[in-house]
This record gives sequence, C-alpha cells and structure tokens, in this order.
Amino acid sequence: MADLKDFTEPARKAAETMRETARESAEKFVDGGSTLGLKMLDQAETNTRQAFAAMRAAAEAKDLSEVMKIQGDFIREQGGRSMTQAREIGELILQFGREVVVPPKK
Repeated sequence: MADLKDFTEPARKAAETMRETARESAEKFVDGGSTLGLKMLDQAETNTRQAFAAMRAAAEAKDLSEVMKIQGDFIREQGGRSMTQAREIGELILQFGREVVVPPKK
C-alpha cells in the first residue's frame, strides 16, 4: 500500500515550484516596469530638450523663412525620433512580457 508521503511530497514540490516561479515573475514585473518607466522618462526629456532648442532657434531667426525651415526640420526630426522611441518601447514591452510570462528553464 502506498504511503501518504508518496502523494504529498510531489504536490508539495509542485506548490513550492509554483511559488518560486510566481515570486520570480513578480520581481521581473517590478524590474521591467521600472525599466520601461525610466525609458519613457528619458524619451520625454529628450523630446522636451529638442522642442526647446527648436523654439530658441526660431526665436533667434532673422526672418520667416528661417522660422519655417527650423519648424520643418524639427517636425521631420521629431517624426524620426518618435518612430525610434516607439520601436524601443515596443521592444522593451516584448522583452518584458517574455521574461514575466515565460518562466526561466531550470
């Protein structure tokens, strides 16, 4: 006849593994959220700095055509920056999701 320990030991080990996996996922969730938040703050800071630089340049412009060129350059550069930033955030989210959802293989 099978001992009760033969049944409870595998269940205990499975529960322990599940708890450890959940703890690791929670830690990765917090770390990933911090990384994502900091990246978004860095991007916002860069965008703000670039906007103020363009406004300063426009304020110092000698004529309307120079202001229009500064605005056009800023919009073009900001568009490229936005695409790059969106790609960076998307990659971070994908990486973050893979790390949190898929437990590491041991």
